[in-house]
Amino acid sequence: MSLIRSIKNVVIGKPKDPQDKNVFHHLSLIAVLAWVGLGADGLSSSCYGPEEAFLALHGHVYLGIFVAALTALTVLIISASYSQIIELFPSGGGGYLVASKLLNPTLGMVSGCALLIDYVLTIAISIVTGMAALFSFLPASWHPYLLPCSLVGVLLLTLMNMRGVKETVIPLTPVFMVFVLTHIIVIVYALITHLGQVPQVVSAGVGEVRSLSLEIGWFGVFFLILRAYSLGAGTFTGIEAVSNGLPILRDPKVATGKKTMQYMSISLAVTVAGLMIAYLLFNVQHVDGKTLNAVLLENITSSWGPWGHVFLLVTLVSEAMLLFVAAQAGFLDGPRVLSNMALDRWAPTRFSSLSDRLVTQNGILLMGVAALATVFFTKGSIHLLVVLYSINVFITFCLSQAGMIRHWWAVRKEEKKWFNRMLINGVGFVLTASILLTMIILKFNEGGWVTLLITAALVLIALFIRAHYRDTLVLLRRLNILVETVAITVKNNTQATGAVDPKAQTAVILVNGFNGLGLHTLMGVIRNFGIGFKNFVFLQVGVVDAGNFKGVEAVEDLKMSVKEDLDKYVQFMRGQGYYAEAIACFGIDVVDEVEKTAEVLSKRLPGVVYFGGQLVFPRETFITQWLHNHTVFSIQKRLYHQGRSFVILPIRVDEKG
Repeated sequence: MSLIRSIKNVVIGKPKDPQDKNVFHHLSLIAVLAWVGLGADGLSSSCYGPEEAFLALHGHVYLGIFVAALTALTVLIISASYSQIIELFPSGGGGYLVASKLLNPTLGMVSGCALLIDYVLTIAISIVTGMAALFSFLPASWHPYLLPCSLVGVLLLTLMNMRGVKETVIPLTPVFMVFVLTHIIVIVYALITHLGQVPQVVSAGVGEVRSLSLEIGWFGVFFLILRAYSLGAGTFTGIEAVSNGLPILRDPKVATGKKTMQYMSISLAVTVAGLMIAYLLFNVQHVDGKTLNAVLLENITSSWGPWGHVFLLVTLVSEAMLLFVAAQAGFLDGPRVLSNMALDRWAPTRFSSLSDRLVTQNGILLMGVAALATVFFTKGSIHLLVVLYSINVFITFCLSQAGMIRHWWAVRKEEKKWFNRMLINGVGFVLTASILLTMIILKFNEGGWVTLLITAALVLIALFIRAHYRDTLVLLRRLNILVETVAITVKNNTQATGAVDPKAQTAVILVNGFNGLGLHTLMGVIRNFGIGFKNFVFLQVGVVDAGNFKGVEAVEDLKMSVKEDLDKYVQFMRGQGYYAEAIACFGIDVVDEVEKTAEVLSKRLPGVVYFGGQLVFPRETFITQWLHNHTVFSIQKRLYHQGRSFVILPIRVDEKG
């Protein structure tokens, strides 16, 4: 066991203490690092988004001016609308939470499912595209190894994210900065060297629009621009990531989030529009086996001599590496969306748990496995992945904008600037909805239906899971009838307790809140073993999960809640004439915390028997067993190995109560 733990510490890292008040500061990201970790997904889209839009013009290159302007404007509008979401949801306002709170929980779930699929595809397409860019420098005989290398890339990035957010982002920062610097040089150089040609370009653009309108009409010109604009919609993916990733940002989170959004939106708008204008100025044409960015760079650096070749190589490698950085958005925000859905019972509750590195390990593993499956079954086909990509994020965009519009209308009497704010979200809704409809129509027969089918299947699974948890809650409420009776006794009890008798038998009862399960376990102990026990110890582990690991205040609130629940058990037993005390411990793993507490408790009270309750439902299936944890059995096994007594009391729950 120690060898396995040592290997784990080397590969993943040593455990972190969730009760350390400095841990949030150490794990959080400042705006620049957040720009790298959360903004790379958006900025990396400049490697393929502008190309898709430019090629969709079918040679009418001067229309690219309008597409570039419209694309940059859309980036700024969507970013501005998400800055408002950041203000309204300071603890994290991704598309799932916005739609859940401002529309209804079911639409929020649909938004969450769409985001999960989108983040899996973000990981898959980023790594495959990055590998393809790197393999373009290698001989053709190496190309059969692209798929295996892509799979290894997914595995390595999954492993890196198991270590934690900051540990993953910091090593990737230099790559991100090289990309930004080289592309600024390319865009500025293209504009400066062609500054004198601006009047001719404008004149040629106006002339092409007029001549084209005579051939296909003004509606045809509009449709051609709209089609190119929509097919370049991959550019807008990733903008949502900042608002969803607020919990990992440095305090004050809202200010840091808005600054990160500014960095991302300005860099993305300038890069995308600048590249499209540069394509036009240098008359870039499609070349088989090369991206438009590669062709552009070759045209620019052809007269630079040896340094031009070096710059070309560095820039293209930085593009390839940035795509790996972009996959981070899937690993950072995908598990976070999944954990929020788990807390709301749309997904199995185990996905809200944290690892000892304080990351949502189960969610990271699921995203990694799903991305592996996606890469494997698509055989690393970039064309197919691009078709599957870009649809789902616009489902979330539309729902988020609709929710914000509804919010501003509801608070119009209290908010002075409600109209201006609603206008931003209204324009954002129109733009994203038009892109969504266009994307579905254009990409449906090419494979877009697969994305919609998988999303619909995930929605059905979420509905099934929520229905099961809802039925379980109805059954548990029957147990809670006992809570009302005991609460009256606790309220009227003022009896003090005597000193503990260490020689007497002690019952340590594991509870999880002051609820029916805990009270029925207590009654079961008294009914079956009560005569022999004089001391009662109530042990509760306050689990630090994704729901409360949001800052020092949230952890302190958890501690206060646990203390209040334990005090009720203690007061009740003291009223019955028994010695009673409470022990509260906090961590990310219930089994580990109970084991550590048992070692300490055995030195003070040797005659200890541990008790835990386990719910027994009317119908047990593999699926329902997977949806519920069976922690009590794991605790029993761990304590048995230590030679300690642990009794599991079955608490049967049925429809008749």
